[in-house]
Order: sequence, then C-alpha cells, then structure tokens
Amino acid sequence: MGLTEKISLGVFALFLFVVVVRVFHTPLKLMMRVFFNTLLGFGALSILNLTSTVTGIALGVNVLNAVVIGILGVPGLGLLLLMQWLFV
Repeated sequence: MGLTEKISLGVFALFLFVVVVRVFHTPLKLMMRVFFNTLLGFGALSILNLTSTVTGIALGVNVLNAVVIGILGVPGLGLLLLMQWLFV
C-alpha cells in the first residue's frame, strides 16, 4: 500500500467519522443528558438513604429508581415515594 493510498484511506475515514457524528449528534446528545441525569439521580438516592435514619424515608439505590429520578426530577422522587407507600 503506497503513501497515496494511505492518505486517501485516512481522508475517507475522517469523512466517514464526520458524517456519522453529524447524523447521530442529536441522539448522542440526548443519551449523554439522560446518562448525566441518571448519575444525579444516583446521588440524590444516596443522600436520601444517608438521611433515612432521621427522616424515615428510604428508597433502594438501583438503576430504575435513578433513571426515574434523573428524568422526572423531584416529581419522580415523589412518584417513587408514593408507589412505595401504596405497595408496601
């Protein structure tokens, strides 16, 4: 493989990378936002469980609860607490 072929292959790979990034930019941005909010949900659940001895409110720290809190925010926390109160 000569130098010209390597350069052509590199330019084509760069072009393909740019096309893929432009096509999937919005879904990737949304996915990263949901991931970040899920991490914040894990943090909120951890803080809630640290204060459970004082408040008497405790939720399990798991992915489903973190995603619900991460996407819905404070209303999601209220929803999970309401579901726990109804079903336990």
